[in-house]
Amino acid sequence: GHYRRLLAQYGSIARAVGNSSESHNCAKSILTSDRLQIVVTLSEFFNETWEAANCANCLKNNSEGLSNSTEEFLDLFNKSLTCFEHNLQVQGIDLSPNNYTEVCKNCNETYTKLNDLYNHLQRMNRQGGESEHSAHLCIDVEDAMNITRKLWSRTFNCSLPCSDTVPVIAVSSFILFLPIVFYLSSFLHSKQKKRILILPKRIQSNANLVNIQEKYS
Repeated sequence: GHYRRLLAQYGSIARAVGNSSESHNCAKSILTSDRLQIVVTLSEFFNETWEAANCANCLKNNSEGLSNSTEEFLDLFNKSLTCFEHNLQVQGIDLSPNNYTEVCKNCNETYTKLNDLYNHLQRMNRQGGESEHSAHLCIDVEDAMNITRKLWSRTFNCSLPCSDTVPVIAVSSFILFLPIVFYLSSFLHSKQKKRILILPKRIQSNANLVNIQEKYS
């Protein structure tokens, strides 16, 4: 709201400078009276900051307020932080500082919904965005997700169960057995029958020699 009013006020001053009315000198004095032109400089700074933070990506089309998906995300974000805080208090201070089993167990559902919603918003933003920063959500949402992920993984040492465990194991096993199948099939296809050499019998050779000698005698 403050930013919209700032744009409207600056726009009215800029339009007054271009008009040949009584307010022309007053508007020109506001914009260019000082050497630094502080009004113009501040206006450019606010515009660049607004665009760099991708604020428009989390607002409605008319920029009158947060979009429904952004409000849903921020609501889940607040619920996740509340869950973290509540379970830390329930767990007590007597346990080891690295033991956060209650947080991981009781806040898993809320964190999973938050993480899934964030991934969904990212995919939707990449598909529908056309601006230079369309691949990013607004800075509020990205910072909120980064904070939650750091708390979940680094501080509490929690992890989400991988839903693709079975397909990953199946594909890995198939790849590991590929060399065995290749070498086995290569061995079976390349195997040739050995030639068996039949040597003449010694007795038969001697008999032939005797017949030849009798014939010529």
